[in-house]
Amino acid sequence: MAVSLKQMQYALAVARNGHFGRAAEACAISQPALSQQILALEDLCGTPLFDRLRSGIRLTPFGREFVAMAQEVVKRAEALDAFVLGHSGRPDRPIRFGLIPTVAPYLLPDIFPALTSGLPGLDFTISESRTEALIAGLIDGSLDVALIGTAPPDSGPTLVSRPLFEDPFVLATSSSDGTKEPVSLASLAPERILLLDEGHCFRDQTIAACRLGNDPARTFAATSLSTIVEFVANGQGVTLLPRIALRKEANDPRIAIHDLLSPGAGRLLSLVWREATPFGSTFEAMAEVIRATRPNG
Repeated sequence: MAVSLKQMQYALAVARNGHFGRAAEACAISQPALSQQILALEDLCGTPLFDRLRSGIRLTPFGREFVAMAQEVVKRAEALDAFVLGHSGRPDRPIRFGLIPTVAPYLLPDIFPALTSGLPGLDFTISESRTEALIAGLIDGSLDVALIGTAPPDSGPTLVSRPLFEDPFVLATSSSDGTKEPVSLASLAPERILLLDEGHCFRDQTIAACRLGNDPARTFAATSLSTIVEFVANGQGVTLLPRIALRKEANDPRIAIHDLLSPGAGRLLSLVWREATPFGSTFEAMAEVIRATRPNG
Protein backbone atom coordinates (compact mmCIF):
# COMPACT_ATOMS: atom_id res chain seq x y z
CA MET A 1 0.00 0.00 0.00
CA ALA A 2 1.31 3.46 -0.93
CA VAL A 3 1.07 6.63 1.12
CA SER A 4 -1.99 8.56 -0.07
CA LEU A 5 -2.11 12.27 -0.84
CA LYS A 6 -4.88 12.65 1.74
CA GLN A 7 -2.72 11.08 4.45
CA MET A 8 0.10 13.48 3.60
CA GLN A 9 -2.33 16.41 3.82
CA TYR A 10 -3.55 15.22 7.23
CA ALA A 11 0.02 14.81 8.50
CA LEU A 12 0.86 18.33 7.34
CA ALA A 13 -2.22 19.69 9.09
CA VAL A 14 -1.22 18.03 12.37
CA ALA A 15 2.35 19.33 12.06
CA ARG A 16 1.08 22.81 11.23
CA ASN A 17 -1.47 23.03 14.06
CA GLY A 18 0.46 21.08 16.69
CA HIS A 19 -2.75 19.46 17.83
CA PHE A 20 -4.96 16.65 16.48
CA GLY A 21 -8.22 18.43 17.30
CA ARG A 22 -7.29 21.68 15.59
CA ALA A 23 -5.91 19.76 12.61
CA ALA A 24 -9.18 17.83 12.27
CA GLU A 25 -11.15 21.08 12.39
CA ALA A 26 -8.92 22.61 9.71
CA CYS A 27 -9.40 19.52 7.52
CA ALA A 28 -13.18 19.52 8.13
CA ILE A 29 -13.22 15.92 9.43
CA SER A 30 -13.74 14.37 12.86
CA GLN A 31 -10.76 13.97 15.16
CA PRO A 32 -11.18 10.15 15.39
CA ALA A 33 -11.16 9.91 11.60
CA LEU A 34 -8.01 12.01 11.32
CA SER A 35 -6.29 10.10 14.13
CA GLN A 36 -7.12 6.82 12.43
CA GLN A 37 -5.55 8.03 9.19
CA ILE A 38 -2.41 9.18 10.99
CA LEU A 39 -2.11 5.83 12.80
CA ALA A 40 -2.52 4.00 9.49
CA LEU A 41 0.17 6.22 7.98
CA GLU A 42 2.53 5.56 10.89
CA ASP A 43 1.86 1.84 10.59
CA LEU A 44 2.71 2.03 6.90
CA CYS A 45 5.92 3.93 7.68
CA GLY A 46 6.83 1.51 10.46
CA THR A 47 7.60 4.33 12.89
CA PRO A 48 5.76 7.21 14.59
CA LEU A 49 5.64 10.60 12.89
CA PHE A 50 4.59 12.38 16.09
CA ASP A 51 5.41 12.20 19.77
CA ARG A 52 2.14 12.49 21.73
CA LEU A 53 2.70 14.89 24.64
CA ARG A 54 0.39 16.26 27.29
CA SER A 55 0.75 19.72 25.78
CA GLY A 56 0.14 18.55 22.22
CA ILE A 57 2.28 16.83 19.62
CA ARG A 58 5.88 17.07 18.44
CA LEU A 59 7.40 15.74 15.24
CA THR A 60 9.80 12.83 15.60
CA PRO A 61 13.08 13.00 13.65
CA PHE A 62 11.50 10.72 11.02
CA GLY A 63 8.38 12.87 11.09
CA ARG A 64 10.37 16.02 10.31
CA GLU A 65 11.87 14.39 7.23
CA PHE A 66 8.49 12.98 6.17
CA VAL A 67 6.77 16.37 6.50
CA ALA A 68 9.50 18.13 4.50
CA MET A 69 9.09 15.65 1.63
CA ALA A 70 5.29 15.58 1.89
CA GLN A 71 5.12 19.37 1.61
CA GLU A 72 6.78 19.19 -1.79
CA VAL A 73 4.51 16.38 -2.99
CA VAL A 74 1.34 18.12 -1.83
CA LYS A 75 2.50 21.43 -3.29
CA ARG A 76 3.04 19.80 -6.71
CA ALA A 77 -0.31 18.02 -6.51
CA GLU A 78 -2.04 21.29 -5.65
CA ALA A 79 -0.29 23.01 -8.55
CA LEU A 80 -1.47 20.27 -10.93
CA ASP A 81 -5.01 20.53 -9.56
CA ALA A 82 -4.96 24.32 -9.98
CA PHE A 83 -3.60 23.95 -13.54
CA VAL A 84 -6.41 21.59 -14.49
CA LEU A 85 -9.08 23.78 -12.93
CA GLY A 86 -7.54 27.12 -13.83
CA HIS A 87 -8.86 27.43 -17.37
CA SER A 88 -12.07 28.93 -15.97
CA GLY A 89 -10.42 31.11 -13.31
CA ARG A 90 -12.84 29.63 -10.75
CA PRO A 91 -12.36 26.38 -8.85
CA ASP A 92 -14.92 23.59 -9.18
CA ARG A 93 -14.34 22.64 -5.55
CA PRO A 94 -14.96 24.61 -2.34
CA ILE A 95 -12.57 27.49 -1.71
CA ARG A 96 -10.59 26.74 1.47
CA PHE A 97 -10.90 29.97 3.41
CA GLY A 98 -9.09 30.50 6.73
CA LEU A 99 -9.61 33.28 9.27
CA ILE A 100 -7.90 34.22 12.52
CA PRO A 101 -9.87 33.65 15.77
CA THR A 102 -10.10 37.37 16.56
CA VAL A 103 -11.91 37.93 13.25
CA ALA A 104 -13.92 34.79 12.44
CA PRO A 105 -16.74 35.03 15.03
CA TYR A 106 -17.25 38.76 14.39
CA LEU A 107 -17.13 38.95 10.58
CA LEU A 108 -18.37 35.55 9.39
CA PRO A 109 -22.06 36.19 10.26
CA ASP A 110 -21.94 39.12 7.80
CA ILE A 111 -19.43 38.17 5.15
CA PHE A 112 -20.31 34.49 4.63
CA PRO A 113 -23.88 35.19 3.41
CA ALA A 114 -22.54 38.10 1.34
CA LEU A 115 -19.89 35.90 -0.30
CA THR A 116 -22.32 33.10 -1.13
CA SER A 117 -24.88 35.52 -2.59
CA GLY A 118 -22.42 37.90 -4.22
CA LEU A 119 -20.33 35.14 -5.82
CA PRO A 120 -22.93 32.59 -6.95
CA GLY A 121 -21.61 29.18 -7.91
CA LEU A 122 -18.78 29.27 -5.39
CA ASP A 123 -18.67 27.09 -2.29
CA PHE A 124 -16.48 27.64 0.75
CA THR A 125 -14.83 25.49 3.39
CA ILE A 126 -14.20 27.68 6.44
CA SER A 127 -11.50 27.07 9.03
CA GLU A 128 -10.21 29.11 11.96
CA SER A 129 -6.58 29.20 13.06
CA ARG A 130 -3.82 31.51 14.17
CA THR A 131 -1.90 33.62 11.67
CA GLU A 132 1.19 31.41 11.61
CA ALA A 133 -0.86 28.31 10.81
CA LEU A 134 -2.88 30.14 8.13
CA ILE A 135 0.27 31.36 6.39
CA ALA A 136 1.72 27.84 6.58
CA GLY A 137 -1.51 26.55 5.02
CA LEU A 138 -1.22 29.00 2.14
CA ILE A 139 2.38 27.97 1.60
CA ASP A 140 1.79 24.20 1.66
CA GLY A 141 -1.41 24.49 -0.40
CA SER A 142 -3.89 23.28 2.20
CA LEU A 143 -5.55 26.72 2.19
CA ASP A 144 -6.51 28.87 -0.79
CA VAL A 145 -7.05 32.24 0.87
CA ALA A 146 -6.86 33.69 4.38
CA LEU A 147 -8.13 36.74 6.27
CA ILE A 148 -5.48 38.00 8.69
CA GLY A 149 -4.79 41.08 10.80
CA THR A 150 -1.07 41.54 10.29
CA ALA A 151 1.37 41.83 7.40
CA PRO A 152 2.29 38.49 5.78
CA PRO A 153 5.95 37.45 6.01
CA ASP A 154 8.43 38.56 3.35
CA SER A 155 10.20 35.19 3.20
CA GLY A 156 8.92 32.12 1.37
CA PRO A 157 6.62 31.99 -1.65
CA THR A 158 5.24 35.33 -2.82
CA LEU A 159 1.91 36.12 -1.19
CA VAL A 160 -0.58 38.64 -2.53
CA SER A 161 -2.12 40.84 0.16
CA ARG A 162 -5.21 43.01 -0.42
CA PRO A 163 -6.23 45.48 2.32
CA LEU A 164 -9.86 45.23 3.42
CA PHE A 165 -10.37 47.87 6.10
CA GLU A 166 -8.90 49.33 9.28
CA ASP A 167 -10.08 47.85 12.57
CA PRO A 168 -9.39 50.34 15.41
CA PHE A 169 -8.91 49.16 18.99
CA VAL A 170 -10.90 50.37 21.99
CA LEU A 171 -10.45 49.87 25.73
CA ALA A 172 -12.83 47.64 27.67
CA THR A 173 -13.15 48.13 31.42
CA SER A 174 -15.64 47.24 34.10
CA SER A 175 -18.58 49.67 34.01
CA SER A 176 -17.79 50.47 37.65
CA ASP A 177 -14.18 51.34 36.84
CA GLY A 178 -14.79 55.09 36.44
CA THR A 179 -12.36 55.47 33.51
CA LYS A 180 -12.60 58.78 31.67
CA GLU A 181 -12.19 58.92 27.90
CA PRO A 182 -10.47 59.27 25.60
CA VAL A 183 -7.95 56.97 27.27
CA SER A 184 -4.22 57.34 26.85
CA LEU A 185 -2.56 53.95 26.37
CA ALA A 186 0.43 55.25 28.33
CA SER A 187 -1.82 55.76 31.37
CA LEU A 188 -2.81 52.08 31.64
CA ALA A 189 -1.25 50.06 34.45
CA PRO A 190 0.60 47.22 32.67
CA GLU A 191 -0.27 44.68 35.36
CA ARG A 192 -3.99 45.23 34.75
CA ILE A 193 -3.92 44.56 30.99
CA LEU A 194 -5.30 41.13 30.15
CA LEU A 195 -3.89 39.35 27.09
CA LEU A 196 -4.63 36.41 24.82
CA ASP A 197 -2.20 33.52 25.04
CA GLU A 198 0.94 33.33 22.93
CA GLY A 199 0.61 32.83 19.19
CA HIS A 200 -2.25 35.28 18.65
CA CYS A 201 -1.25 38.27 16.54
CA PHE A 202 -3.76 40.39 18.51
CA ARG A 203 -1.75 39.63 21.68
CA ASP A 204 1.40 40.93 19.96
CA GLN A 205 -0.44 44.02 18.74
CA THR A 206 -1.71 44.75 22.26
CA ILE A 207 1.78 44.33 23.71
CA ALA A 208 3.16 46.75 21.12
CA ALA A 209 0.35 49.30 21.54
CA CYS A 210 0.66 49.31 25.33
CA ARG A 211 4.46 49.10 25.25
CA LEU A 212 4.55 46.12 27.57
CA GLY A 213 7.99 44.96 26.43
CA ASN A 214 9.05 41.80 24.64
CA ASP A 215 8.23 39.36 27.41
CA PRO A 216 5.52 40.67 29.75
CA ALA A 217 5.11 38.52 32.85
CA ARG A 218 1.57 37.23 33.08
CA THR A 219 -0.17 34.68 35.28
CA PHE A 220 -3.24 34.78 33.04
CA ALA A 221 -3.51 34.37 29.27
CA ALA A 222 -6.86 33.60 27.66
CA THR A 223 -7.67 31.51 24.61
CA SER A 224 -10.46 33.84 23.44
CA LEU A 225 -11.59 37.44 23.70
CA SER A 226 -14.87 36.25 25.25
CA THR A 227 -12.94 34.80 28.20
CA ILE A 228 -11.01 38.03 28.68
CA VAL A 229 -14.20 40.11 28.56
CA GLU A 230 -15.72 38.02 31.34
CA PHE A 231 -12.71 38.77 33.56
CA VAL A 232 -12.96 42.47 32.69
CA ALA A 233 -16.69 42.47 33.56
CA ASN A 234 -15.78 41.10 36.98
CA GLY A 235 -13.34 43.96 37.57
CA GLN A 236 -10.22 41.80 37.27
CA GLY A 237 -8.44 43.89 34.66
CA VAL A 238 -8.83 45.82 31.41
CA THR A 239 -8.20 44.88 27.81
CA LEU A 240 -8.05 46.20 24.28
CA LEU A 241 -10.73 44.97 21.88
CA PRO A 242 -10.94 45.27 18.10
CA ARG A 243 -13.91 47.40 17.13
CA ILE A 244 -15.40 44.60 14.99
CA ALA A 245 -15.83 42.55 18.19
CA LEU A 246 -18.05 45.06 20.00
CA ARG A 247 -21.43 43.81 18.74
CA LYS A 248 -20.67 40.41 20.25
CA GLU A 249 -18.42 41.20 23.20
CA ALA A 250 -19.77 44.52 24.55
CA ASN A 251 -23.43 43.69 25.17
CA ASP A 252 -22.88 43.02 28.86
CA PRO A 253 -23.94 46.04 30.98
CA ARG A 254 -21.00 45.28 33.28
CA ILE A 255 -18.67 46.30 30.42
CA ALA A 256 -17.76 49.89 29.49
CA ILE A 257 -16.10 50.72 26.15
CA HIS A 258 -13.75 53.71 25.84
CA ASP A 259 -12.18 55.36 22.79
CA LEU A 260 -8.40 55.75 22.81
CA LEU A 261 -6.58 59.06 22.78
CA SER A 262 -5.08 59.78 19.34
CA PRO A 263 -3.11 58.21 17.72
CA GLY A 264 -4.67 55.17 19.43
CA ALA A 265 -4.02 51.72 18.01
CA GLY A 266 -5.54 49.30 15.52
CA ARG A 267 -4.89 46.76 12.81
CA LEU A 268 -5.39 46.45 9.08
CA LEU A 269 -7.42 43.41 8.03
CA SER A 270 -6.24 41.87 4.77
CA LEU A 271 -7.07 39.02 2.42
CA VAL A 272 -4.00 36.98 1.46
CA TRP A 273 -3.33 34.28 -1.13
CA ARG A 274 -0.43 32.82 -3.06
CA GLU A 275 0.61 34.76 -6.14
CA ALA A 276 1.02 31.47 -8.04
CA THR A 277 -2.70 30.70 -8.20
CA PRO A 278 -5.07 30.64 -11.17
CA PHE A 279 -7.87 31.95 -8.95
CA GLY A 280 -6.54 35.44 -8.28
CA SER A 281 -9.52 37.13 -9.93
CA THR A 282 -11.88 35.16 -7.69
CA PHE A 283 -10.00 36.24 -4.57
CA GLU A 284 -10.00 39.86 -5.76
CA ALA A 285 -13.79 39.58 -6.05
CA MET A 286 -13.94 38.13 -2.52
CA ALA A 287 -12.01 41.14 -1.23
CA GLU A 288 -14.47 43.52 -2.88
CA VAL A 289 -17.45 41.73 -1.31
CA ILE A 290 -15.84 41.80 2.15
CA ARG A 291 -15.05 45.52 1.86
CA ALA A 292 -18.65 46.21 0.89
CA THR A 293 -19.88 44.19 3.88
CA ARG A 294 -17.69 46.02 6.39
CA PRO A 295 -19.56 46.23 9.72
CA ASN A 296 -20.13 49.63 11.29
CA GLY A 297 -18.80 48.39 14.63
